[in-house]
Amino acid sequence: MRNQQEKLTKALKRCSVLGPAGYKFVAAPTGSWRLERPVVDFEKCSKCGLCKSYCPCDIVTVETDKKECVTFDLRFCKGCGICANECPKGSIAMVDERGLPK
Repeated sequence: MRNQQEKLTKALKRCSVLGPAGYKFVAAPTGSWRLERPVVDFEKCSKCGLCKSYCPCDIVTVETDKKECVTFDLRFCKGCGICANECPKGSIAMVDERGLPK
């Protein structure tokens, strides 16, 4: 039992806990299975940050002082579309990336 606890503790040190069932694994780029990617229309964006707060993988960065204020770390983005669904201005669209260059 002690050995299992030590293994679990070591595994958890490699990730950060986001909730009861959510973990952000920092060592495994998981964006390779994504079929759609988020694209921002910066003219519509109000820089509210809801996309960042709702992202289950915490891969969104919002910098309010820049024109292109929202960026996504596509190495970890799974293309779930939560950011696009929660955007109050509709400034995030999910585009099909099959056949597009990586």
